[in-house]
Amino acid sequence: MPDRNSSILLADRSSIDWDALRIVSAIHRAGSLRGAARLLGVNHATVTRRLTQLEAALAAQLFDRRPDGYVLTQAGEDILAVAEKTEADLLAVTRRIGGRDDEPYGTIRLNVPPAMLTSFLPAILAAFARAHPEIELDVDAAHSFTDLARREADVSLRMDSAVTEDVVARKLADYAKAVYAAPDLAAEIGRTGPDPARHFWIGWGMDMPYRGFPAGTPFPDLPVRHALFSNTLQVESAKAGMGLALLPCFLGDQEPGLTRVPGTGLLPGKSLWLLFHGDLRRTARIRALVDFLVPAIKAQKSLIEGTAPADT
Repeated sequence: MPDRNSSILLADRSSIDWDALRIVSAIHRAGSLRGAARLLGVNHATVTRRLTQLEAALAAQLFDRRPDGYVLTQAGEDILAVAEKTEADLLAVTRRIGGRDDEPYGTIRLNVPPAMLTSFLPAILAAFARAHPEIELDVDAAHSFTDLARREADVSLRMDSAVTEDVVARKLADYAKAVYAAPDLAAEIGRTGPDPARHFWIGWGMDMPYRGFPAGTPFPDLPVRHALFSNTLQVESAKAGMGLALLPCFLGDQEPGLTRVPGTGLLPGKSLWLLFHGDLRRTARIRALVDFLVPAIKAQKSLIEGTAPADT
């Protein structure tokens, strides 16, 4: 039997507008009012006021206010279910309407890993922009994965072992990694071998993407120091002689001031994927971008796999 609050919510659903539903969904996702405000692009006071108004209108408390954040009550769970279904329906309609475009024009939101933007990808995107001047690229570089179902991006390039979402996924290549250092440091280690008293890995931090690092590398016994969770920081610090960096070959091999440490060879990385939602497969501008990116990135196969000469 549903409780009294659930009954109230079920009876009053028709009077709840989409903005109210978005507030509940955002607070649940963020766990706080301030976090929800950031997600929605509004101020904290607006979120507080809307939640207070909604709870008063429904005569139901939607969240328990706890020290570790806002947690849904049973009534809140009922509202969230409606919010998620409404959002899914609206996004599906938006994607279907957007998928009817016949001409390649408009804006494409593209999410890419930062490492790819400092390697071969900018030249490819520039070539696409020249070939399709009627299409605007809105590019976001982030380590976190975007949610294509929520339209956080239209197309996403990803570095990952596998893709589990309900999206169209094209595997472009498997990339390799290698050990890089400034030339003098690399030559020293090549001559004498690594010395744990003087040589160390540059660390990625607690949330490092390489599980078990530095196990599985040529120097598993070298200490790990510092926390630089950014490919750009890793590259620049290694170039300055700070320590050894484990990097994708498509990034390290093209960096002046970095060289592979002699005798270390290639290490397996993950894969490069191109993703987009199936509802957008008929959208002309999405087709244009996908059809351009896939062969252009595959043409970089030797660089991605670490078999290209370092000066290419």
